[in-house]
Amino acid sequence: MENNKIKIEFLSYSENEYIARGFVSVFASTFNPSVSWLSDVKTAVSEGVTNCIVHAYPNEIGKIILELEVNNNYLHINIYDFGVGIDNVNKAIEPFYTSKPNEERSGMGFTIMQSFMDDVKIESALNKGTSIFMCKKLLNSVEE
Repeated sequence: MENNKIKIEFLSYSENEYIARGFVSVFASTFNPSVSWLSDVKTAVSEGVTNCIVHAYPNEIGKIILELEVNNNYLHINIYDFGVGIDNVNKAIEPFYTSKPNEERSGMGFTIMQSFMDDVKIESALNKGTSIFMCKKLLNSVEE
């Protein structure tokens, strides 16, 4: 697969999570993924974008950037917000931890991303935002 890169910027409206899923689906269709591989990637993107919508901008609408890049037989997915940031990333990635216990949140967003992707890294700074970096190896027809 040749290198290819694309980027989209959108506001943190909940309905834009569906656009992000569609965006990654269309981009990934160019390298003929399996249904299960594509489902994993769309789920991880959905969780990442939803985290931005729910947690980064609790009292306002803000900007989210989604970048997709195929490089060295991997799909790299970067999701950026410029919101409140995460106070303690190590705590936030623990299964069942949620910063919104009064809402119906499972606290499994980062765990789901980690389970569906080959690698996930999170960087965050208070009042500057959070960056999620994920990658998943592309499958060839023999591996499917």
